[in-house]
Amino acid sequence: MLWRRMKLLVTGGAGYVGSIVARLLLENGHQIVVLDNLERGHREAVPADAQLVVGDLRNPEDPRGVLRAGGFDGVLHFAALALVGESVEHPERYYRTNVTGTLNLLEAMVAEAVPRLVFSSTCAVYGQPDEVPISEAAAPRPQNAYGASKLAADHLISDFCMAYELGAVSLRYFNVAGAHGEAGEDHEPETHLIPNILKVPLGQRDAVQIFGTDYPTPDGTAVRDYIHIDDLAAAHLLALQHARAGEHRIFNLGNGNGFSVREVIAAAERVTGSSIPAHEAARRPGDPPRLVAAAAKVRDELGWAPQKPELETMIADAWAFAQANPHGYAAG
Repeated sequence: MLWRRMKLLVTGGAGYVGSIVARLLLENGHQIVVLDNLERGHREAVPADAQLVVGDLRNPEDPRGVLRAGGFDGVLHFAALALVGESVEHPERYYRTNVTGTLNLLEAMVAEAVPRLVFSSTCAVYGQPDEVPISEAAAPRPQNAYGASKLAADHLISDFCMAYELGAVSLRYFNVAGAHGEAGEDHEPETHLIPNILKVPLGQRDAVQIFGTDYPTPDGTAVRDYIHIDDLAAAHLLALQHARAGEHRIFNLGNGNGFSVREVIAAAERVTGSSIPAHEAARRPGDPPRLVAAAAKVRDELGWAPQKPELETMIADAWAFAQANPHGYAAG
């Protein structure tokens, strides 16, 4: 339970989600070590009070070397590659990082007797679902190497829990948005809708593209689930608290409602006070009309519920970060 100070390893703690979870853990009094290869994360994103170790999960000795120091109560695992298009073009990168990296981490945890793990998974493991909202009972049918590699990592975790009495929780979610104080989203390339929309009022692009306007949705554009980064971070702390030895528990995280691309653009216009032109383009192959994750199980079993479900709140926080850091962390 989280009534005492814990020593925790955060893999991928220089990335968007990992760095903000690390901040929240520090704010709750825990000791944090971040392991990141800085290939896609940012040194500047790592909280000042966290110890940064530059290393790579693909090298088995790196996680083992960190955990060998001893005293770790758990690991929060965010280190991964997460670009769908890249995973189709270069699946080997995704299996090597997301699967082999996770295997190396699990072996290090067993060797050093680290008892609990929280894994940042994805609803991409479900592919195109038969029913929406998507529950944990949905059959996994990943459509790309990103989703498939994350599902394979989940299978690894399940087997290690059974064999070695590890306690683990996987959290599956779709789109994360917003910022946490001075920490926010900075990817290269940027593939997420909200930061790309905000590049228009920043003067960094002329318009945003809408891929598909003929979906069977109220306004014809695709509907997606969004969660505020603060709500997502809080779910990871709850998951850490509820990890049980010998069990691998899996929860979907959802906002309860999806938002269409046009709704997101309109909300960004209200928040920024700017007109945001949109160029309509054809659908991207494989994009489902609606993806929303059910959250009944995580509400019932972990007591989690989003505290910032409003789209405008997510965009306002992202906008504040974007204005303060128009060219990302290094040039903010």
